[in-house]
Parts: sequence; C-alpha cells; structure tokens
Amino acid sequence: MRLTCQHLPAACVITIDGEVDINTSPELENYILLVRRSLDDHLVIDTGRMPFLDSSGLAVLLAAAVLAQAHGAAVHLTGLQPRVARILEITGALAAVRTYDHLEQALAAIERMTEPGFTEPGFTEPGHGPA
Repeated sequence: MRLTCQHLPAACVITIDGEVDINTSPELENYILLVRRSLDDHLVIDTGRMPFLDSSGLAVLLAAAVLAQAHGAAVHLTGLQPRVARILEITGALAAVRTYDHLEQALAAIERMTEPGFTEPGFTEPGHGPA
C-alpha cells in the first residue's frame, strides 16, 4: 500500500494506492493521525486505486469519521471501487461517510460546507452518499 497526502484549505486529501487489510490498516491509521493538520479539517480519502478493504480498514475509516464529526468535519470518500462500495453498503458504513465519484466533487462540497452561514439541509445531499 502506498499513501500520499495533499493539504488544501480546510481539507486533508489522502490517496490510497493498494489494499487495506489487517496488515496495512495500522499504517493507514497512523498515517491519518500524522498528516492531519487539525481535527476540524475535512478528511478526503481518494480510494480510486484501492481495490480491497477489509474489516480492519473499515474500522480505521469509521474511527476517522467519528473523530471528524465530533469536531464539525467529515470524512469524504472518492472513487470507490465496486468491491469497496459493496463492503461499505452491506455494513451500513455509508451512513458515517460522504461519497463522491470524483475528488473535485468532494472538494466542491467541502467548499460549500465551510462557507459562512452554511447549515446542512438534511442528512444526505442529492447525488451523494449519506452525510
């Protein structure tokens, strides 16, 4: 697994290249903790090159989502592969993260969310995964 990070205003974008399983999920967990500038930054995880996610990796993503939500932010997943999307769906994890087809969509959503006076109209944005 290869991890890279890019810091943007109000967001930390992590790209995962490879499988996240029992052997690599601790590395992902540590990486998320190391690269986040602030707990109120949104965390965008580009999963377009992540073909597999097991329960240990899912636990890492859910823990990041809970922490982000506690600080007024969110975890945004982009480019979900069918196998990974199915795991998120059958476990109910889609309720804890936001999903987008493309990175640009997630960044646009974060920009809207960080505008002064933003109030979330509901739990799910049309055309996107659960909030």
